Amino acid sequence: MTTELRLLLATVIFGLLQLITVSHLISFQYGYRWTASNREQPVPPLRGLANRVDQATANFLETFPFFAVLVLVAHLTEREGTLTLWGAHLYFWGRMGYLLAAATGFGLLRSMLSWNTALIGIALFLVALLS
Repeated sequence: MTTELRLLLATVIFGLLQLITVSHLISFQYGYRWTASNREQPVPPLRGLANRVDQATANFLETFPFFAVLVLVAHLTEREGTLTLWGAHLYFWGRMGYLLAAATGFGLLRSMLSWNTALIGIALFLVALLS
């Protein structure tokens, strides 16, 4: 298995752990009865850590499909190389940094550094595949 595929697998595991974490943070705030309900009752907006991690999870779910498809296309077309290796690392570590920065409340670091790092990782895959 290539490093890019390993990082894709690690990102899937990271995403699942992130979903489980945010699920519990939301349940702690709204209660497990609400979690088990049909969720048709209006609830106040999430606050604090639960809100920040929920937003980070939504952002992860917006970018992950692009990353996953690009890793698989690069592998299937045998276009893996230095750019895709760097791209996979930048995406994975950028997403880790994004979650940590969001959870700790460092909004500027989250947006400017971590999100852009992950985006550059995606861009490197595009360059590798389109060149």
